[in-house]
Amino acid sequence: MTEPHPREVARRLPQAMVRLRARLRAESTPRDMRWTWSQLSTLNRIATEGPTTVSALANAEHVRPQSMAETVAALRRDRLVAAKPDPTDGRKTLMAITASGRKLLSSLVPIREAWLETAIDQQLTPTDCRTLLKAAGIMERLADC
Repeated sequence: MTEPHPREVARRLPQAMVRLRARLRAESTPRDMRWTWSQLSTLNRIATEGPTTVSALANAEHVRPQSMAETVAALRRDRLVAAKPDPTDGRKTLMAITASGRKLLSSLVPIREAWLETAIDQQLTPTDCRTLLKAAGIMERLADC
């Protein structure tokens, strides 16, 4: 087998990621869900990493600050996050998850993970699972470069 060309990997990887993301969204969100994938991703980041600024969120999610400001505004409107002053720098405002935000995430994550675990268990070999776990780490590295 020849080594894959970076161009082929760069072409196929986003296609696979988009398809899997769409499937995860379809399998894990109730039909009446009103939040976007970007909003849920941002909410999850705040829950995981703790209170942070809109600028830091934009940087971490690789989006424009204006786009992140809109995402956070929607989360604030729904009382999923709240603004609070930065204790170390009074000029900054930190976004923190609320109890409602935690409740929402706790209802979605188990549904998504249960579907994915079942799909992995039924469709993949142990070797596939090891490869996928390694790929996840590689994708995290690419996202942070």
